[in-house]
Amino acid sequence: MSDIVSTEKRSQMMAGIKGKDTQPEILIRHALHRQGFRFRLHAKDLPGKPDLVFRKYNAVLFIHGCFWHQHDCSLFKWPSSNVEFWQTKLGKNKTTDQNNIKKLLDSGWRVGVIWECAMRGKGRHKVDTILDRCSKWIVSDRKKFEIRAQL
Repeated sequence: MSDIVSTEKRSQMMAGIKGKDTQPEILIRHALHRQGFRFRLHAKDLPGKPDLVFRKYNAVLFIHGCFWHQHDCSLFKWPSSNVEFWQTKLGKNKTTDQNNIKKLLDSGWRVGVIWECAMRGKGRHKVDTILDRCSKWIVSDRKKFEIRAQL
């Protein structure tokens, strides 16, 4: 199936998609900051450049988009055009994510992931619920944490 927009237009559209400072990320970080948490943004010295780094708690938090990180939820749909490219691209993203999380855990970091579907769509949680669970995890000693859409 061919694309409904030109190659140039599609390229322009894809270039406009942000990799950091997304709306879900800004919402979470502002709310956690209001709760008194202090963090570093997009630490280049850590695998995967986590969205939020809580050094005091030895914890990092990723806020992942379901499409770009190939999440198994209702928000992820395979594109119908240029299928081979997308399978390769998104497969690499998923493998890279897994490797980065393993490197972080192996070096003593605790790793949390909040998925886009937890904040959007049918199975979304209330923002207060996400923040409560997230803040409790940050101060806990649990190694891994994940919030995804409700089933």
